[in-house]
Amino acid sequence: MTDAAPFALFTTPIGECALAWSAAGLAGVWLPESQPGGLQRKLGRRVPTLTESVPTEEIAHVIAAIQRLLEGVPVDLRAVRLDWSEVPDFARRVYAVARGVAPGRVVTYGWVARELGSDADARSVGQALGANPFPIVVPCHRVIAADGRIGGFSAPGGTATKQRILAIEKARPDGPPGLFDDLDSTSISPPAAAPASALPHSTTAR
Repeated sequence: MTDAAPFALFTTPIGECALAWSAAGLAGVWLPESQPGGLQRKLGRRVPTLTESVPTEEIAHVIAAIQRLLEGVPVDLRAVRLDWSEVPDFARRVYAVARGVAPGRVVTYGWVARELGSDADARSVGQALGANPFPIVVPCHRVIAADGRIGGFSAPGGTATKQRILAIEKARPDGPPGLFDDLDSTSISPPAAAPASALPHSTTAR
């Protein structure tokens, strides 16, 4: 994010979050830091071009939707416009598949790779999701490792934050007992494949 961009802080059940936007759509989402005020200090250090601003009507709706999702309401965020300008082509494709995974469902990195085709594998999918600039809106937390293991999560709090969000969404992946023993939901099966028309396209050759 190289140009000046507006951002807003907002409260959620998991703590203070932030998002930035541009004319093209949502430009970034940040999850809570461990210390009060930590997120604003982090943004000031790492993204000094951001300016705290009053959300537009569109962004206010996005904030409200994220808050509801983190309250346990199964909100569909696929209609949220994203600014893809700094997202590589392969990552766009990964994120498009991940956006098709509904609240309460989880899939594996390998499943996403199979949806993408022969140029993808579980490792490359994991690397793309680890660089996800739109957590929650692009629900990288719903993609887990094989055998029900939680997998990585690059946001503050790491896998504990990932597990907490999945618990809010009442997700229970197939896998060994113990990951979500406090939940009583049934095992989750992968969603239907995202249609090819839903995948973002780039003119960059691969």
